[in-house]
Amino acid sequence: FKDTASYSLFNLFLQPKYFSMKLVSYLSNGHDQLAFLVDDLLFDCDLMHPELPNSMNMFLQYWDDMFPIAQQTEAAIKSGRLSKDRGISIEEAILLAPVPFPTSCRDGYAFRQHVAAARRNRKVDMIPEFDQYPIFYFTNHHSVQGPGDIVCMTDHFEKLDFELEAAIVICRNGRNIRAEQADQYIGGLMIMNDMSARRLQMEEMLLNLGPAKGKDFSTVIGPCLVTLDELEEFEIPAKEGHTGKSWNLNMKCWVNGVQVSNGNVGDMDWTFAEIIERCSYGVNIQAGDVIGSGTVGTGCFLELNGTGKLNNPNYQEQWLQAGDKVEMEITGLGKLSNTIVKDEDDFSILAKKKI
Repeated sequence: FKDTASYSLFNLFLQPKYFSMKLVSYLSNGHDQLAFLVDDLLFDCDLMHPELPNSMNMFLQYWDDMFPIAQQTEAAIKSGRLSKDRGISIEEAILLAPVPFPTSCRDGYAFRQHVAAARRNRKVDMIPEFDQYPIFYFTNHHSVQGPGDIVCMTDHFEKLDFELEAAIVICRNGRNIRAEQADQYIGGLMIMNDMSARRLQMEEMLLNLGPAKGKDFSTVIGPCLVTLDELEEFEIPAKEGHTGKSWNLNMKCWVNGVQVSNGNVGDMDWTFAEIIERCSYGVNIQAGDVIGSGTVGTGCFLELNGTGKLNNPNYQEQWLQAGDKVEMEITGLGKLSNTIVKDEDDFSILAKKKI
């Protein structure tokens, strides 16, 4: 603040009230820039306070030092003690994933409703192991993206699907974390769209391995990272027999303006805390790791098509097509919008199958 009219550090930290945060990463001069999101304006963190980093990855690495400074700085923006003239409209920015370069990306399987419906539609019994422990898989953290175009190959359009989820990012390194303490490792929540190419996924999983090519082309998170203090008013008890925070947050998805999904983060049977406990067993988890909840009930065409055909043999399946617009919204986390785009390269690995 040496060369600005902003208030001193002393004045900033005299303010007793902490404000919650929404953090965004956007493209600036060819690199990812971390910014506060306040009233649809973006404020570069490093410009608003000299000790704050300009990237989300650095912010997460030094979370315990950066978080209180960031809280107070955003409080100064919201109260007008720091000028809003420094903000740029979010409409003018190219948004990236809030965590543009996650150290890893896992996805859970936390919603019993989705699992039970998908199995019922395949005419198989609910698997009892679901209630014994949470599971997850690793997906391609280099294919994590934010709002905007999702570029898909020819084979991806063989039953291309969305998956409506919530996700967290880890903000502290840890190992063998117990569920009772695991919420302390959550930096915040985001919307996740775990894109799926169902034909590729189902074919490779016949060999009891995967998912791999059916998932690794795009995982969308965004539009912002919302810290847990922002969500305190939405906290609800975890389901009976479970440990950790839960939130009453409505989840919705629209395809081309037509609502297709409706659920709630509070419907998660396994909490993020319990998923973290399993993820960290015998393994170091890192600040910057992203973990998805798994698909909410009604949260993908695979489930919706199966239910539709079960109730009506003449039901017409729906899958994503080039040009489709997918919009996801979770209470308090914003709206995530993507458009499906076909790659100009028509290369097909399905065409190379030996039989």
